Amino acid sequence: MILDAARAAASQLFLPEFRAVFLKTLGLTLLALVALWFGLESLLGWLAWPWLLALLPGLPAWAGWLGGLIAGVFLAIGMALLVAPATAIVAGLFLDDVAEVVERTDYPGDPPGRAVAALHSLALAIKFFGVVILGNIVALLLLLVPGVNIAAFFIVNGYLLGREFFEFAAMRFRSEPEAKALRRKYAGTVFTAGLVIAAFLAVPLLNLLTPLFAAAMMVHLHKAVSTREAGRAA
Repeated sequence: MILDAARAAASQLFLPEFRAVFLKTLGLTLLALVALWFGLESLLGWLAWPWLLALLPGLPAWAGWLGGLIAGVFLAIGMALLVAPATAIVAGLFLDDVAEVVERTDYPGDPPGRAVAALHSLALAIKFFGVVILGNIVALLLLLVPGVNIAAFFIVNGYLLGREFFEFAAMRFRSEPEAKALRRKYAGTVFTAGLVIAAFLAVPLLNLLTPLFAAAMMVHLHKAVSTREAGRAA
């Protein structure tokens, strides 16, 4: 069930409709990062450098050049680390587009899901962003603990991403309490699927596609779980 969902999601990443969503996501992410870069650079020039000159008035001219270079390097590293989380929050705004493509192409005979309300969609996008940030902060802290580090990354991200993306897919067909109850009932399955998403997230550059892959995979997984539930109820 999980491998079938992952294979189906991976194959759909190359559909024209998915490419359109990815290009929109990547474009908005790059615009946000460029704006953040210039904002932070201006802030550093306006606040940090005058403060440093006031603290150390005898600084030679070359120190300003060196300080600017060091600040640029740190800003570049910071931007690189923010690419995946920024992509997550932007892609969160387009997850319904991904779900609709999957439902239309793979489940044409089923009733379509309901798009999440705009404000709720924004809240989910912010939540996804927080999940990615929190998961990676915890994982980075646990990197200092021998024997735990790599496993921590997969466990934390597997749990958080699996939970959030499954509930998103389920809420297109169920109320939020029902979606949460279904996720808890299949907690082991959802967590294992989350580990697959975490493995996808761990691959540089490929991780830019993580929200799209995760949303598609969880739509397939929710369909499989729903079919199982219907069979039990019959």
